[in-house]
Amino acid sequence: MRKQKRQKFSEIKAGLDDAESLIRKMDLEARSLQPNVKAVLLAKLREYKSDLNNLKSEHKRLASANSNQAARDDLLESGMADAMSVSANQRGRLMMSTERLNESSDRIKESRRTMLETEELGVSILQDLHQQRQTLLHANDTVFLLLKNK
Repeated sequence: MRKQKRQKFSEIKAGLDDAESLIRKMDLEARSLQPNVKAVLLAKLREYKSDLNNLKSEHKRLASANSNQAARDDLLESGMADAMSVSANQRGRLMMSTERLNESSDRIKESRRTMLETEELGVSILQDLHQQRQTLLHANDTVFLLLKNK
C-alpha cells in the first residue's frame, strides 16, 4: 500500500512538471503573438500558473505528511525489530563477557596458586641457604681455631 502511494505521488509530480513545462511553452508562444491576443492569453496563463502553484503546494504538503507518516511507520517497525535484535545482541555480548570474566577468574586463581608455590619454594631455598651459611661460618671458625692453635 505504501509503495502504491509513493507511485501515485511520483505520477502526480511528473504530471505537475509536465504541466509547468507546457505553461512555459504557451507563455513563449503567447509573447510572440499580436498585442491584443497576447494580453488575453497572458492573463489566462497567469491563472494557470497560479493554479499550478496551488497544486504544487498541496502536493508538497501531502507528500511531506505522507513521508513523515511513512518514516514514523518505518521507525516503529524497525524499532520493534531493533529492540528484539538489540536484546539478542546484548544477551550475546553479556554471555561472552561472563565467559571472559570466568576465564579471567580461573587465570587469577591459577596465578595465585603458582605464586604461593613459588613463595613456598623461595622460603625453602632461603632456609637452605641460611643453613649452608651457618655450616660455612662454623667451618670457617673451626679452620681459624685450628690454624691459631698450630
